[in-house]
Amino acid sequence: MAVTMYAFLEAILLLVNAIAVLNEERFLAKIGWGRDQINQPQGFGQEEKGVKQQIANLIHAVRTVMRVPLIFLNGLAIVMELLMG
Repeated sequence: MAVTMYAFLEAILLLVNAIAVLNEERFLAKIGWGRDQINQPQGFGQEEKGVKQQIANLIHAVRTVMRVPLIFLNGLAIVMELLMG
């Protein structure tokens, strides 16, 4: 099976779907990645954000911004799979 651009885009879509369905209270808070656990006051903004905080912010941004576009992208992917086999 050849790796095509469509397969690559479909893999990215699946990863974004996986991030979008993570529940903050049920999963992320249990492992210490909830928004209230990560976002501690940083003083005057002099300290850099850690990797954990940056990833938590990325997860929150994906869940916020990509909610509606994912509906259409998933529908398009399903139609493509049905048509192309």
